[in-house]
Amino acid sequence: MPSVLIKLRSSALHGLDGLQVEVEVDSIRGLPGQSIVGLPDAAVRESRDRVKFAITNSGFEFPAGYFTINLAPGNIRKEGPLYDLPIAVGMLLSSGQIKAENLHQTIILGELSLNGEVRPINGVLPICLSARDAGIKRALVANDNADEAALVSDLEVIPVKDLLEAAEYLNGDRTILPHAVDLKSIFDAGQEFDLDFADVKGQQHAKRALMIAAAGSHNILMIGPPGSGKTMLAKRLPGIMPPLSMEEALAVTKLYSVTGLLSGKAALITRRPFRSPHHTTSDIGIIGGGRLPRPGEVSLAHHGILFLDEFPEFEREVLEVLRQPLEDGKVTVSRALATFTYPAEFMLVAAMNPCPCGNYMDPVKNCLCPPHKLQRYWSKLSRPLLDRIDIQIEVPRLKNEELIKQPSGELSLVIRERVIAARERQTARLKGSSAHSNARMTPKQTREFCRLDEEAEALLKTAILHLKLSGRSYDRILKVARTIADLEGSEIISSAHVAEATQYRSLDAKGGDYNV
Repeated sequence: MPSVLIKLRSSALHGLDGLQVEVEVDSIRGLPGQSIVGLPDAAVRESRDRVKFAITNSGFEFPAGYFTINLAPGNIRKEGPLYDLPIAVGMLLSSGQIKAENLHQTIILGELSLNGEVRPINGVLPICLSARDAGIKRALVANDNADEAALVSDLEVIPVKDLLEAAEYLNGDRTILPHAVDLKSIFDAGQEFDLDFADVKGQQHAKRALMIAAAGSHNILMIGPPGSGKTMLAKRLPGIMPPLSMEEALAVTKLYSVTGLLSGKAALITRRPFRSPHHTTSDIGIIGGGRLPRPGEVSLAHHGILFLDEFPEFEREVLEVLRQPLEDGKVTVSRALATFTYPAEFMLVAAMNPCPCGNYMDPVKNCLCPPHKLQRYWSKLSRPLLDRIDIQIEVPRLKNEELIKQPSGELSLVIRERVIAARERQTARLKGSSAHSNARMTPKQTREFCRLDEEAEALLKTAILHLKLSGRSYDRILKVARTIADLEGSEIISSAHVAEATQYRSLDAKGGDYNV
């Protein structure tokens, strides 16, 4: 039977977006063989062997002749094994072994194993979102990608386990109902936390500061000796953060889908991310990049928390690259092959010892660090970086008798309710703008919404003179004071709110570091 030119729909990933790709399959008489054109990478070129064995091992006759597969447009680089299934379907259509019609509104995605099984691929969510926006009505995907693809409304998702099942569905010999997911049950299942603030004895000052940080999405630095509970407090912070909205959950899930970090059957990220990279992580690992750019830790913490333990142990260059995403909420990665912009609206939570030996603040042990060693330790943290950290607190070690006598604190659930109420006030106030929290307010919004009474204004002027605050530090104090007022349900910022916000600038009070 003579072959005909077959055109199928697939997609390519470009950063966090899917781009429409047309898979053209045609053949001529001659020696058996295949060539793939259209700027494919090595993984795409290797699909020739996977497709050949998947077709024969699925019970089909491998088509005779020389096949040319074109992935259009030819100026976009094609990566990964997601073209295996559309190429195999195209070859079977070309040889008449599949007789499907009206595939112009169907996108086909999937990697093939040698026995014909359809394996999941990365980036299904952004691909299906872009396909829906391009007018595609149906998506043929692997079973393990079905939940993720079904998050996209107005798109019919057909899950298939292998090439034979896909062929039977396209031929009309098998009925497969469109896949659907229950979003409410997915969200409800992701709101339980194992770690609770009630487990932490004492440290009321630190707990209060973390509640304020969570309520306004403020960056926070905890300084204290080893064993004071900094890491323990940070790990319990997700339990008091407000839940993700559907829009935020989709934005986070897209990032994890592209990087292949969606775990198991989790189709949707419903908890705010908590990323804790090791201090040996490179600047590319933190900010993103590589030969073909991929999101880094700042983007994987989008709408969540980036926890940097042992803060000064990170290389200075690594810490300095944090300044742009902390300020702009996004990061642009440029390479020779492409330039991508990734979202990075995260809350920075950092923890550090006050000195290399860790005993500077310890009431029991003496610090033995010489001045030059202390200076080198603190020199890793530049003033512009510290200015971008809204809350800076000391976390002293509790004495043994305090650990025994101190009662447990409030449950995370109780604290979370206050945080959610404060966030709701911010959402209503900032409605219609790109800012979703006090920490992200623009200078214009800060002037408009951070109204001080006379006593508070006088107190803030005094703080500026005594602490020699920079313009950025002044702005941060205003935003933190706004959050404290929101926690109390007050529209006007009082002197008490300003006084507490000023107390959270401990490094300003010490002249920038502990080497004074």
